[in-house]
Amino acid sequence: SPTPVPQPPPTAAAQQLDELLAALGQMQSKGCFLAEAAGEGAKAPAEPSPSLDNMLGNLTQDLQQLGSTAAPRGSCATCHKPIAGKVLTALGKTWHPEHFTCAHCGEELGSQPFFERDGRAYCQEDYQQAFAPRCAYCASPIRERVLTALGQTWHPEHFFCAHCGKVFGDEGFHEQNKKPYCHQDFLALFAPRCQGCERPVTDNYLAAVGGAWHPECFVCADCLRGFAGSSFFELEGRPYCELHFYQRQGSICQGCARPVTGRCITAGGRKYHPEHFTCAYCLGQLQKGNFHEHQGKMYCQACHKKLFL
Repeated sequence: SPTPVPQPPPTAAAQQLDELLAALGQMQSKGCFLAEAAGEGAKAPAEPSPSLDNMLGNLTQDLQQLGSTAAPRGSCATCHKPIAGKVLTALGKTWHPEHFTCAHCGEELGSQPFFERDGRAYCQEDYQQAFAPRCAYCASPIRERVLTALGQTWHPEHFFCAHCGKVFGDEGFHEQNKKPYCHQDFLALFAPRCQGCERPVTDNYLAAVGGAWHPECFVCADCLRGFAGSSFFELEGRPYCELHFYQRQGSICQGCARPVTGRCITAGGRKYHPEHFTCAYCLGQLQKGNFHEHQGKMYCQACHKKLFL
């Protein structure tokens, strides 16, 4: 039977490979350090030594004789050691798979999605806890849809009326004291109220007598009629027409029942226009101090004497 050809012992080649990788790792570490220092005025790293080149060339020849080839796979961004087996590439760097971990909890990230922040990798939970926007209502991270309003972020289901708790629809919301309100509650709580009917004023309104009014509610407080020519009189916070204003003031002429606004004569506790201060019988104009009163009516001396004496 044919005699098998003995294979070269792998021990020497493997030992050479380990030494070379270790040397390469050390050289890369020093190269990185020197490159950083070079920015501060240090010299650039020296070229690899001839002896190392010889070792690499010899090792390559040995491996080719054994039917194998090898290529450098870089160094791990965490431990800075050479990567001889499986390599993981992420964030523009290479890693041992077991060394690519969450910057917060240390969990391995090789088999799950990860998030990057400032050049560091995070698992989904820690990234959201640390960097996701917080809901202004529940203060927990917002993991999916985010709603922005009032200068804050919200879960869509947590942005609702501060009074009734109803989630806002297409009609939008109103803001008061940095809180959101639905249209109905905003009117009920904050809209000015008509001084006439006490209902909210939402559209056209009149501002008068220290308050707001629906145009149809701004009427005389006594006769409930609108004001002609936008002229009204105020008494104790209520609007009055001229007649009822002077009537309440006791300034109504006893002769014509019209307001007394200028000169007047006061007699028997009543006011008269001078031209309406007349004898109740002969209708002659009375002079102050030259009349008599009988049962609430004024008479000249002649008529009073004729009728009652």
